[in-house]
Amino acid sequence: MGNVRSHSRGSRRHHHPAAETPETTTAPAQTGQQQMTTNQYVFAAPSHYPNPNLSQVYQQHPYGHFIRPPLLFPQGYHRYPSQIVATASPLTPSVENQKAVTIRNDVNVKKETIRIEEDDENPGKFLLTFTFDAISRGSIRIVYFAKEGDDCDLVATKEGMLKPVSVSFEAGLDQKFRQPSGTGIDFTDFEETVLTKEQDDGVYPLAVKAEAFQSESDGTRNSVITLTVFHRKERGEYAVHVMKQILWVDSMRYELQEIYGVGNTVDAESDENDAGKECVICMSEPRDTTVLPCRHMCMCSRCAKVLQFRTNRCPICRQPIERLLEIKVDDETDK
Repeated sequence: MGNVRSHSRGSRRHHHPAAETPETTTAPAQTGQQQMTTNQYVFAAPSHYPNPNLSQVYQQHPYGHFIRPPLLFPQGYHRYPSQIVATASPLTPSVENQKAVTIRNDVNVKKETIRIEEDDENPGKFLLTFTFDAISRGSIRIVYFAKEGDDCDLVATKEGMLKPVSVSFEAGLDQKFRQPSGTGIDFTDFEETVLTKEQDDGVYPLAVKAEAFQSESDGTRNSVITLTVFHRKERGEYAVHVMKQILWVDSMRYELQEIYGVGNTVDAESDENDAGKECVICMSEPRDTTVLPCRHMCMCSRCAKVLQFRTNRCPICRQPIERLLEIKVDDETDK
């Protein structure tokens, strides 16, 4: 046969066709590549249940040519034969800059010290005790089953059963207050439902108003209102649970909300090497950005701007972030 190459051991005849083009199998390879490029790979956003890990299939072609597996694009992109289309991504929380305003509060009731004690002279009745600070003289008013009125005043709703109690005080720090004997509450006179929660009309089982008299001439009075409910323990005893505190300063109403971590940051008397006031991400810059609504001040502004493009969860409690609030506090020592 004319074109058959002989490989027998005793034969010396070799046929070398010089003018003919060697036959190759590149056509099937091009066909295979063309078929692969016409396939559409769509990468959707992650579902609730991830796709199973399927093994990649590599198609081998002559002369060492391999078809690469499809590229994995970032989330939110879809690959089509001729273009890459970006889909809408979730909105990231923005960083708001807000300058902290210092408000002078003439009287402060330390809510963590509020508790009730049994009246030794009147068994079955309980009295209110707490610690407070005052830079001027004033008065403390205790009202049971009260609601907030105009200009942060307290309105008693059951004055016939429990009369409001007023006690005067002088200026001083860490003062101990104890309700006068005989004016306490007997929990057996009321149902548990009205003692342990706020009523629909805004009535709280216990309200405390501490009012400071700033000046005798203008009659200006700043005050703080503490609204509480009672919490029943396992043994049947009651404890006080603070629901909110309202500050009334210069005829302006402020509802106090605690920012976790701000104390170590703005305290001028704290040690500069205090390990509790640096950013939890970079561990070097001071904290100045608060996560809302969880109110964790845990980051510096630079890390907060980077964080908003990577995740929407608080680095402390992992709760979703709605806003990032940067708080700048003026250093009064330089003025």
